[in-house]
Amino acid sequence: MQEEARFKRARDAFDQYNSKDPNQEIENGQPVPKELLYAQRMTERLLIFYPESPEYLQLAARSQHIGRWEIARASYPMDKKGYFQWRNKLKEHHAFIVEPILKNCGYDELTIEKVKALLLKKDLATNSDTQTLEDVVCLVFLEFYIEEFAMKYEDDKVIDILRKTIKKMSAKAIQEVAELPLSDKIKSLIDAAVNG
Repeated sequence: MQEEARFKRARDAFDQYNSKDPNQEIENGQPVPKELLYAQRMTERLLIFYPESPEYLQLAARSQHIGRWEIARASYPMDKKGYFQWRNKLKEHHAFIVEPILKNCGYDELTIEKVKALLLKKDLATNSDTQTLEDVVCLVFLEFYIEEFAMKYEDDKVIDILRKTIKKMSAKAIQEVAELPLSDKIKSLIDAAVNG
């Protein structure tokens, strides 16, 4: 019971932090802070994909983008190198925000380090928890964000992004894509990415 209360406190603290996101998305006709909605989607997808996921993995999923708006993409060069510098800085930023929240909620050092390692995407090739988190990130991207992305770019660019996304996913996650509510257009682009 005490552990449940601690977990709820941490999740609520993450959500409270993400509620400060000035960027909004419309969900069910209501404006919602973008990263709060993303965190909720990550939790929902993780529990569908891996219902028995350990607490530290659930904490990492909920805080995957915490405070993302605080480091603007434009603060780094608008090229490939700048993009990766920005992404790496964001990972460090998320881990930095999460650590004191988890300490304040009474988590031990080992759990905190596990959550931080997941947010930093450590040992992606060898750590099944990191791979699971990456799978959930990719599935959430495909379910909720690829349609809007595809409207902004030529098909070739979208196919390239889809190819890179699929490459990061486990076989189990790739199978799960078939269950996502995707438009015919996105399904055809995914097919082109897989078979092209």
